[in-house]
Amino acid sequence: MDLFGLVTITVLAVFLGFEVVSKVSSTLHTPLMSEANAIHGIILLGAIMVAGQADDPLILAVSLLAVVLATINIVGGFVVTDRMLVMFAAKPRRARKDDAS
Repeated sequence: MDLFGLVTITVLAVFLGFEVVSKVSSTLHTPLMSEANAIHGIILLGAIMVAGQADDPLILAVSLLAVVLATINIVGGFVVTDRMLVMFAAKPRRARKDDAS
């Protein structure tokens, strides 16, 4: 595929991703983040496969950059998801002085 085709696919993917994510209500952001982590895992595997078969130094550099960015995105997504789940977790009740036996 030529450079124009790759750039066109990238621009369309960015536009579609922005449109899909911007229409999600705030109550669905935690499940969406978890799905995004799964998708970034697939992207990470694809970037590793491309890096392993790269003959051109430019392709190797771009694929290694994709590996680093996908890894950062996965770790950050799990951290944000964990923090959001902690925010919504039930808080333990404190024992009142009246309840002490």
